[in-house]
Formats: sequence, C-alpha cells, structure tokens
Amino acid sequence: MVRQRGYWRESDGSPVTAPKSWEIWAGHAYELLTTVARRYHAIITYGEVGEKVQAASGVRTSALLHNWIGPVLGKVVHEAHRRGDPPLTALVVHAGDGMVGVGYEEVLKVEGLPSIVDEMEREQHAAAARLRCYRHFGAEIPPDGGTPALAPKLEATRERRRRNQEPSPRPLCPSCFLQLPATGWCDNCGA
Repeated sequence: MVRQRGYWRESDGSPVTAPKSWEIWAGHAYELLTTVARRYHAIITYGEVGEKVQAASGVRTSALLHNWIGPVLGKVVHEAHRRGDPPLTALVVHAGDGMVGVGYEEVLKVEGLPSIVDEMEREQHAAAARLRCYRHFGAEIPPDGGTPALAPKLEATRERRRRNQEPSPRPLCPSCFLQLPATGWCDNCGA
C-alpha cells in the first residue's frame, strides 16, 4: 500500500492544494466549534480538531498538525468576526498544557485589541471569550450567569503550583500547642 503525501481526497486519492484543504477544513471546524460551544465549560484540543475536520471533510494530509492548524483556525477567527459571533477558537487548547497558545493573538488582532504578552493574561481573556461562546451558542448556563474558566488541565497545573509554593505549617509543641521555632524545641516549655 502506497502512503499518500501532501493533501488529498480520501475517496479517490486525488490531490488537493493546501489552501483549498484549509478552506474546506475551516468550514468543518466552524461547525465543530459551535457544537463544542453548546456545552458549558467544554473545550477541545488542537489534535481533536485536526482529526475531526479531516474525518468530516474526507480531505486528509500527511503534514504535521502544527503546519496547517493555524491557517485553518485563522479562517475561523475571521469568519466568526464577520458573522458577529464570539471567537470560537478560544475553545481550542493544547492537549499538553490546556492553553490556547500564541495563535490566539489573531483573535485579539481581529477584535482590535493590543497583543497580550503575559500567558496567564491571555488565558484569562480566552476564558472570558469561551464564556461568551457558551452564552451565544445556547449552552445551559448556571443561574448565576456562569463564570469564565481556564481549561481543566491548566487549572490543575496552577493549583499544583500554588500548593507547592505554600509554606508547610510549622509543627506544634505537643504540650502547649505553640508553633515550634526552627530549632524544633519549644521556647515555652522546652519540649
């Protein structure tokens, strides 16, 4: 079996140009992301988007995901802006760290906002944009109006870091229950 290279139609193996593939995938990505947006606090990874748009379109590629997902999602950013929809690409995060990544800059540019250099600031902006997506596309929102949320993987990493940075409480004296100094001997009772 000969392995295809480049971009091709699954049905007959005919070649498709990269730009045409991106255009086709962008339409499928838009539809996919509106579906994701209908579930409160739902997200999807870049890899999942890549596989789902290829499967739905019947157009495949041997190119690495990071070489083509940016142009596809860039088209989604511009289409969402044209339609007056919130930035659907805020729903797409890296599998490894749960972050939207630097490609999110296109959302800021299209919205006429300045670039956000600080990663956590960018993630907070994306979390707020995701909440706008959930509201706009009809997700079942809690009665309090919902809250912006970081991707679960990113939130878990932040929580782990927070716990690791907190100093552990110093032990207490078993007799008088005062916190022991660094020496480990109670200044009050000598225990």
